Amino acid sequence: MFDIPVWVFIAAALVVAIAFLRVSGMVRYVGNNRVAIVEKLWSGSGSVSGGLIALSHEAGYQPEVLRGGFHFFFPFQYRLHSEPLVTIPQGQIGYIFARDGLPLEPTQTLASNAATADFFDVRNFLTRGGQKGPQRTILREGTYAINLAQFVVISRDQLHGLMLERSDAQVFEQMAALIASRGGFDAVVIKDSNDQIGIITVHDGPALGAEQIIAPEAGTDQANAATFHNSFQDPEKFLAAGGRRGRQLQVLVEGSYYINRLFATVEMVSKTVIDVGHVGVVISYNGADTADTSGEDYRHGELVARGSRGVWSDPLLPGKYAFNTYAGKILIVPTTNFILKWQQSAVGTHGFDENLAEVQLITRDAFEPMLPLSVVVHIDYRKAPLVVQRFGDIKKLVEQTLDPMVSAYFKNVAQKRTLIELLQERSDIQQMAGEQMRERFAAYNLELQEVLIGTPRPSTADDNQIEKVLEQLRARQVAEERVATYEKQRVAAESETALREAEARANQQTAITQSELSITVKENEGKAQLKLATQQADQTRMLARAEADKIKLMGEGEAARMVALAGADAERITRTGMATAETIARQVEASGGARYQLTRQVIERLAQALETSGVDVVPRIQISGNGQDGANPLAGLIAMLLSEKGEALLAQADEKAG
Repeated sequence: MFDIPVWVFIAAALVVAIAFLRVSGMVRYVGNNRVAIVEKLWSGSGSVSGGLIALSHEAGYQPEVLRGGFHFFFPFQYRLHSEPLVTIPQGQIGYIFARDGLPLEPTQTLASNAATADFFDVRNFLTRGGQKGPQRTILREGTYAINLAQFVVISRDQLHGLMLERSDAQVFEQMAALIASRGGFDAVVIKDSNDQIGIITVHDGPALGAEQIIAPEAGTDQANAATFHNSFQDPEKFLAAGGRRGRQLQVLVEGSYYINRLFATVEMVSKTVIDVGHVGVVISYNGADTADTSGEDYRHGELVARGSRGVWSDPLLPGKYAFNTYAGKILIVPTTNFILKWQQSAVGTHGFDENLAEVQLITRDAFEPMLPLSVVVHIDYRKAPLVVQRFGDIKKLVEQTLDPMVSAYFKNVAQKRTLIELLQERSDIQQMAGEQMRERFAAYNLELQEVLIGTPRPSTADDNQIEKVLEQLRARQVAEERVATYEKQRVAAESETALREAEARANQQTAITQSELSITVKENEGKAQLKLATQQADQTRMLARAEADKIKLMGEGEAARMVALAGADAERITRTGMATAETIARQVEASGGARYQLTRQVIERLAQALETSGVDVVPRIQISGNGQDGANPLAGLIAMLLSEKGEALLAQADEKAG
């Protein structure tokens, strides 16, 4: 026989011992990053009679878990299920499903954690009334050593649990898919830049009453209901404060919220923004019934105070509001002037007039034009709730009241006017319509600012009768314009003639001035010559008269002397006088008579005077005398001497000579 070394026996014994220990499960090692669930295979106390966890050391899954290190057991009595620790990443949420515990109440959707939420001590959880099923409490960021036979933790990336059956994984995956569809693995983050709010719908707790359509705020006896249950992040406090399942009146505003999406879902809606120039009329579906504030004269419905059910008497002014649109609605009413267009192809940005079209008219002369209109309307912001209560909204007001009223008014106006009058009197009709319709609009709590009338157009594309009327008006206007043009052209021609004459006069102004001055000089010279000639004629007359008087005096003196002398000399004197007279008579006769003798003497003296004075014999300026053209002053003087006055002088001379 062969001798076997001792060490071989020792080694074999060690191998057998190790194999025994391993197979029997007497010594087990658990890593520090894992947790071990203990399953007791047999016990003198028997098996678990109810539930899953053996609280009295029966055979089954034990409530306590094992952490890192070596652990010793009775051979072949225990089985360990090693599982990794449960880790929830930052910003995520983990959901807990309890396999064992008390059953849920009929009104419950999730297990209550009011009595206990100790998921790290299964025995304490079960003995203190923990319930089975999905829990209301969630896990936040961190690493947890949890008994995964009792609790299954569902996170976004992994199912943490001891799958007891093949179908378990499918069940929990469906649950995870439901949570993911609600965005339940992430926190609810509402950014201020998004201008959104969160509408909460609670899926657990008592149901709403028959008269309620939205759950009122929970914890109304608290100073701040949202703070009391931490904005739905603490379901137990929410339910303890009387919160009910259903859509909630309270909303979430900007911030981050870790909400169990199996307990409550969040719907993001936009904030209500009321722009400048508008107000918001609130129609509330929630609140108490309060007294009417509209007054005795308003018979079209009631207005209530803020927070009450009904139409609020005070509108919301421009701004942003975290208004729950399921608890009511806000009708935006413009308070600036807005235009309603009765024109099918033109619709305002407000959309109130999208169903309006041109007014079909029938004129007095049987034309049927389509009349486009524009009406400028203003609503006092304080009267906006009255308008909404009476008509429902502005669009209904326009379509059900203003459209038939305005259309009927202009149909009546058109029936009293021809088409031409309708075109030509547009401004007057427009002003009259504004004045008459303003009172009618005021009856509906509206302010009519202005009525604008467009150009009538034919009702059909092939109707050209309006165009014919317009052609007649255009022809008439062209004729009137031509008349006005011709008149202006005539005035322009006259003005041009006057301008040309003025220009010519301006060009000849120097010559005209010189000629006018020359005429003035000549006139002055003629006047001077006439004055001189007149003076010379007077002088000649005076000389002739003096000479005649001299001759007469000399004759009388001579006669007196002769009488005084002796009568003796009478004969001699008589003869001498006779001889002298005869001599004079002959001289006169020899010179052509007394008239011509006088004329000769005057001319001789005048010639002497002209020679002495240097006056022109023929003046530069002709002066008419005795109404005969071409006569000169000298001829006038001679004619005067030969006139009756001259004859008188000659007669005296003849008497003297006789």
